Amino acid sequence: QVQLVESGGGLVQAGGSLRLSCAASGRTFSSYAVGWLRQTPGKEREVVTGISWTGRTTYYADSVKGRFTISRDDAKNTVYLQMNSLKPEDTAVYYCAATRFVVVVDNSTVWDYWGQGTQVTVSS
Repeated sequence: QVQLVESGGGLVQAGGSLRLSCAASGRTFSSYAVGWLRQTPGKEREVVTGISWTGRTTYYADSVKGRFTISRDDAKNTVYLQMNSLKPEDTAVYYCAATRFVVVVDNSTVWDYWGQGTQVTVSS
């Protein structure tokens, strides 16, 4: 089992950057694929990006390609989401999620563990 805690959210102007962190507990974190999902009121939660448990494959939603970068540091049990060139439409609650031994993350991945979420607000 793994517990996830997000941090790094906040308020930023359009065009700015934020880096979210997802810190995990558990000695087997390196065996988990990790994703970042976001949700706004009235909309379904969407997968923004994900990284396989090996770190070799990544997935990005079309809306964030070229702007967001996911990375993982298994020595620190942490996954990062670097968000650049932020837009007002990126405003959402961002959730970190994990599932074990997934080698290809996409928008159909089923996530077993969730963090509590962190708010990202991009002002125009």
